Amino acid sequence: MYWLTPKLRAYFLPMAVISDVRVAIVDDNPQFGEALSVLLELEPDMRVVALLGDGKSATVHAANECADVYLIDFRLPDMNGAEATASVLTECACTSVIALSAAVTDPDAKAVLDAGALECFSKDRDLDALVESIRAAAARKLSVEA
Repeated sequence: MYWLTPKLRAYFLPMAVISDVRVAIVDDNPQFGEALSVLLELEPDMRVVALLGDGKSATVHAANECADVYLIDFRLPDMNGAEATASVLTECACTSVIALSAAVTDPDAKAVLDAGALECFSKDRDLDALVESIRAAAARKLSVEA
C-alpha cells in the first residue's frame, strides 16, 4: 500500500491492518521535539515519522505523507498554531491535530480549536495524558475514514 498517494492511502487505510500511530511533531524548539520523539517512540504503538520546525514544513509533509496525528506548537516562526493547523488539515483532511503550547491562553486555545485541532495541550502536562489523546485522535481519524 505504500506506493499509493496519501489521499488514496487514506481511502484504503480502513481495509489495512493498522499497527502504529504515525505522529509528526511540529515545533521550532529542536530539543523539545527530539525529547518528545524519544518518549513517544517508547510507546509500542507509536512511531514518530517527522520532526518539523515550522508550519510550511508541516504543510508540505501533510501534502506528501499525511501522518495520523500532528502535534503542532502554537508559536512557530512562520505562522501561529491555528494557521498551521488549518494549513495541515487543508492538505490532509483525514489527519488529526493536537496543539501544544508552553503557555495556553483562552484566545490561543479557541483559535486552534476553531481551526480544527482536537485539543490544546500545555507542554508541561502529563505525558500519559498526551499519549492517550494521541491514541484517541488516531482512533477518531480511523472512524472518520471508515
